[in-house]
Amino acid sequence: MNKKLVFIAFVVSLGGFLFGFDAGIISGVMSFAGPEFELNEIQSGWVVSSPSFAAMIAMLFSGRLSDIVGRKKLLVFVAFLYAISAVLSAMASSYEMLYMARMVGGIAFGAALVLAPIYIAEISTSENRGKLVTLQQLNIVFGFFAAFLSNYFFNKYNTPESSFLTDENVWRWMLGVELVPALFYFLFLFFVPKSPRWLYLKEKIEDAKQVLTELHGIERGRAEIASIEENSDANENKSPLKLKDLLKRSLRFILVVGLVVGVLQQITGINAVYFYATSIFKQTGIGTDAAFSSGVLLSTISVIFTFVAIYLIDRMGRRPLLLIGTAGIAVSLLLCAYGFNEAKYQLTEDSISQFEFSNSDKLLPFADKVYENDIDFKNDIKSALGNKIYSKNDGAILEAATSINATLILIGILGFIACFAFSLGPVMWVLLSELYPLKYRGLAISVIAFINSLISSLVQLVFPWELSNLGNALTFFVFGAIALIGFFILLKILPETKGKSLEELEKELVGAV
Repeated sequence: MNKKLVFIAFVVSLGGFLFGFDAGIISGVMSFAGPEFELNEIQSGWVVSSPSFAAMIAMLFSGRLSDIVGRKKLLVFVAFLYAISAVLSAMASSYEMLYMARMVGGIAFGAALVLAPIYIAEISTSENRGKLVTLQQLNIVFGFFAAFLSNYFFNKYNTPESSFLTDENVWRWMLGVELVPALFYFLFLFFVPKSPRWLYLKEKIEDAKQVLTELHGIERGRAEIASIEENSDANENKSPLKLKDLLKRSLRFILVVGLVVGVLQQITGINAVYFYATSIFKQTGIGTDAAFSSGVLLSTISVIFTFVAIYLIDRMGRRPLLLIGTAGIAVSLLLCAYGFNEAKYQLTEDSISQFEFSNSDKLLPFADKVYENDIDFKNDIKSALGNKIYSKNDGAILEAATSINATLILIGILGFIACFAFSLGPVMWVLLSELYPLKYRGLAISVIAFINSLISSLVQLVFPWELSNLGNALTFFVFGAIALIGFFILLKILPETKGKSLEELEKELVGAV
C-alpha cells in the first residue's frame, strides 16, 4: 500500500486517537473527581457524556462547513480545540468548569470523527479505501489503549506515600496528558494536502489533478481524475443544499441504511462500556486495582481486532463483517446479563472488620445478609455509608461481598469489544464515506453522525442510572436484545460496497439525483 497515503490517513484520523483517549481516561478520572466534587449518578453521567452532547452540534455542521472552508482547514482548528480542552479540564476547579471544558473537547472530536472518513475516502482508491478509513477506528482504539494504560499507572503510583500524586490531583494529570497528542495532531496536519475531490467541488481542477498525481502516481492519478470527471456533475454541485434534499426518493434507501448502522453502533452501549469500564469491572468484585488493569486488557483486545478489520474489510467486505460482528455483540452482551443475574452479594463481620475507611462499622447490621441482586445490596450500603464514602470505596466493598463468575463476565465484555472492533466500530465510518454522492456527502454524514452522537450521549447519561435502578443484569440484557434486533434488520437491508469507486457506487445506489 502507498506509504504516503497511509501516513496522511493516519495523521488525519489522529482526532480518533484523542477521542479514544478521552473516552478511556474518563473512567479513571471519575473514580477520583466524582468523590472530590461529591457528584451523584446524574451529575457523573453529565460529566462523562458532556463531550457527546457538544459533539452532536459539531457533527451536525462540520460536514457542511467543511464543504465551504475545506476539510484540512477545519481539521487544524479541531486540533487546536483539543489542546484547549485538555488544559481547561486539568485546571477545573468545579463540576461546572469540568463539564464546560469537556464540552470544548466534544466539539473537537465531533468534527474530527465526521471529517476524517470524508477526507480519507476522498484521497483513497477503491482497492484501499476500506483499510484507510478503518485507520480512524485503529486510532480510536490506540487512544483507548493509551488511556487505560495511563489510568493503570496513575492509579498504581497514587499511593499514600506519594507526594507527587494524590487523590486530589491524580485525575488532573490523567486529563492533562491529553495535551501532548493534541499538539502532535495540530502540527502534523500542516503536512497533509487538501482533499482532491473537495478541490473539484470548488472547481480548482488543476490543484485537484496535482494532488491526485502526487498521491497515486501519474498512471493511477489519471484513472482517478477520469473517474471523477466522468461521473461528477460540476454544475449540480453548485446548487445550495438543504436538509430536506436528503429525503429525495433516490437517496432514501442509503439514508435508511446509514441511519440504521449509525444508531446501532451506539445503542448497543459501546461507549457506556468504554467510558465506565472501571466501574463495570468493579461490579464483578475483582477490586479496584484489577479493574484498572482489566481496562488495559480491554483496550488491547480492541487494538488486535481492529487490525483484523483492517485485514478483512477489503477482502471479505463490509456486509459479512457487520453481520458476524453484530451477532457476536448480541451473544456477548446476553452472556454478561446471564453472569450478573447469577451473582450473589454478602458481607460478613470478618470482611467488614478488614475495611480501612471511616464508619465501616455502620455496615455491621447487614453482616451475613444474602442479596440476590446488586440493586438492593448497593442501596443498603449507600444508605449506611452515604454516597461519598461508598463511591470512594465501592471497589473494596464489592470485592468483599460479591460471589460471581467474574471470568464469564470478562469473556462477555471482551467478546463484545472484539466483535465491535472488527464490525460496527470501523465499518460504520467506511460505509458512511461510501454511500453518499459527493454533493451530499458532507451533509448526509453530518446528519447521521449527529444522530449517532445523540444516541451515544443518551446511553452514557443514563448508564449510571441504569446500573443503580435496573441493575447490572437487566442493563446488559437490554443492550443484548437491541443488538439481536439490529442483526436481523441489517440482514435485510445492508448492501455491499467493497471494490467499487465512489463514483461507481453513486451510479449503483443512487442513480440520477
